[in-house]
Amino acid sequence: MMILASLKSLASRDAKFLTKAKFSKLVEVTSVQTKMSYMDTIIHLCEKNNIDLEDARKFISPTLKGKLEAEAMTLNFLPKS
Repeated sequence: MMILASLKSLASRDAKFLTKAKFSKLVEVTSVQTKMSYMDTIIHLCEKNNIDLEDARKFISPTLKGKLEAEAMTLNFLPKS
């Protein structure tokens, strides 16, 4: 819980200083704690921290991108490869 609070504090202080690593960790922790999908978690965090969804692209790490793709395939948003 303390990790989540400190990560949220980092995100809300100033989005300009958010890195891929910090954002990915924030998404992971929030997703597990809230039991939301990765897509929903990213949208939630962007809305909460006033980050434009288009700008969130630059914060998504390759690992998180892979998890998003797997989630999208499971939900039939992308064709299964």
